[in-house]
Amino acid sequence: MRIVLGVGGGIAAYKVASLLRLFTEAGHDVTVIPTEAATRFVGVATWEALSGHPVSNSVFDEVHTVNHVRLGHEAELIIVAPATADLLARAATGQANDLLTNTLLMAGGPVLMAPAMHTEMWRHPATQANVETLRSRGITVLEPATGRLTGADSGPGRLPEPEAIFAAALALAGAPAVPNAPELTTSDERASGAVPAGRPLAGLTVTISAGGTREPLDPVRFLGNRSSGKQGVALAVAAREAGARVRLLAAHMDVPAPDGVEVVRVETALELRKAALHAAADSDVVVMAAAVADFRPADVSGTKIKKRDDSADPVISLVRNPDILRELVEVRDAASRNQLIVGFAAETGDADGDVLEYAAAKLSRKACDLLVVNHVGQDKVFGEDTNEVVILSRSGSEPQEASGSKSDVAAAVIDRISAELSRVVPPA
Repeated sequence: MRIVLGVGGGIAAYKVASLLRLFTEAGHDVTVIPTEAATRFVGVATWEALSGHPVSNSVFDEVHTVNHVRLGHEAELIIVAPATADLLARAATGQANDLLTNTLLMAGGPVLMAPAMHTEMWRHPATQANVETLRSRGITVLEPATGRLTGADSGPGRLPEPEAIFAAALALAGAPAVPNAPELTTSDERASGAVPAGRPLAGLTVTISAGGTREPLDPVRFLGNRSSGKQGVALAVAAREAGARVRLLAAHMDVPAPDGVEVVRVETALELRKAALHAAADSDVVVMAAAVADFRPADVSGTKIKKRDDSADPVISLVRNPDILRELVEVRDAASRNQLIVGFAAETGDADGDVLEYAAAKLSRKACDLLVVNHVGQDKVFGEDTNEVVILSRSGSEPQEASGSKSDVAAAVIDRISAELSRVVPPA
């Protein structure tokens, strides 16, 4: 695969030498384009030695090949690491003042950017706006890792590890994580034991939703829920460690998205529905762990709803949101797609039934393959670091309990998904 590796001017540039090595040792043809500032951290000679190609950051080199156009046209994948705040801003505003930004403007294939900067720079509204702009244009911007930064403090802003960027880039390009490795997507291969040890989801694409949707009332207020996104993020990590290519549909979350996964940002239930239906088209497993609002305001005010002493209390009419989980099942069944769909149910009991009774009825309505059920309430599950669930199966097998940290629960759910996949019979 022909890859362009753009290197931004940050101290984390030294890590990108290891990333370059991963790609070249996997047999990919990599052209490195450092910014002028990047060469102050790692010299041109290093990039040339590791890539085996001449390295330049000027649009005036190799003019006879129209280099600033050719590189973007020919690249099957472009990666930028570290993507500094300055580089994100220049890319978002369409600047073309060096070879790398010219190449980004000419990109015809997928683009992945791995940010690295100080925490305050990452959290600055300008940077966040630039990231959202880039994502809205189809560019994959990874979440930075959290950890020790250049100075004495720690926080989000650290460059993801080279292995995580490598895995995310190959997943974005649709390339196998191990060059020339077969994609283990059929139940026959799984039943024959052809799955790598410790990587039961190798070769599979897993889409996971996480966090809570927010339904706007006006430009200031919204209807939301208490979901923190911790369980969905733990599932994404567990699926990644099981060898899957992971796509995370991230609604509002109190925790950062993990390294090495594709992140699709959504806010409302309708946005999540659109993203889920699109993502499911190429997914072997879909796990709907997000807390989706059942209702949304029928009308959204374009201005802040005012509280006035001389007016009546406002009346907010609600309309029902679509049943995303049920629709995913219907689309899969209509297409006879060999796909496993997992739902999550946050339930409370009442005088008419207990949690498991309501969950069993929901499993019947949704017709998904597995339903992961937890009992929620004030100070219970939402936002906590531990969880206790029961996994119900449409096949009628015995309910399975799992408890402990949310990482422990995620591992149990991924193990159960792996077991279910080994029993799936492909459609004739």
